[in-house]
Amino acid sequence: MQFPRFKDAFVFANRRVPWAVLIVVVCLRLQSFAALGGDATSVQADQAHFQASLRSTRGQAYSMQELHSPAGTVIREYVSPAGKVFGVAWQGPWLPDMNQLLGNYFEQYRQAVLSSGGGRIGRRPFRIELPGLVVQLSGHSRSFSGQAYVPDMLPQGMGAGDIQ
Repeated sequence: MQFPRFKDAFVFANRRVPWAVLIVVVCLRLQSFAALGGDATSVQADQAHFQASLRSTRGQAYSMQELHSPAGTVIREYVSPAGKVFGVAWQGPWLPDMNQLLGNYFEQYRQAVLSSGGGRIGRRPFRIELPGLVVQLSGHSRSFSGQAYVPDMLPQGMGAGDIQ
């Protein structure tokens, strides 16, 4: 197959790539398998990403989706009656993929970590409190836990301490 040489192609890594391929790659990169702030269907994307089993519990103010990964990490995603994930919590021997869990909030988290001491969290508990995002991390080798939530999305009658 011959690629067009002018407007319809980019030179990428010494190869000509059609516009359509670049658009698909950019869209896939921008696609968020977001848990935090995403809708309830993002839980299935997280389940696939973490290769985890899923258990659901429904309460009055929210439902909790609990993922158990083969690596031993347990992730709880809290979904509001409106169908939005307003909080996540995790515990296990490894930190989960924070980009996956935080989705659209990951960049705020990353910037806060970098500005708080060169990107290294260390052994003591770590808390990021920004307008619109709170993240708490703690743990040490083979024993990590944490939670993240969007304060404005907490259902009425639910506090941050309920996310565990």
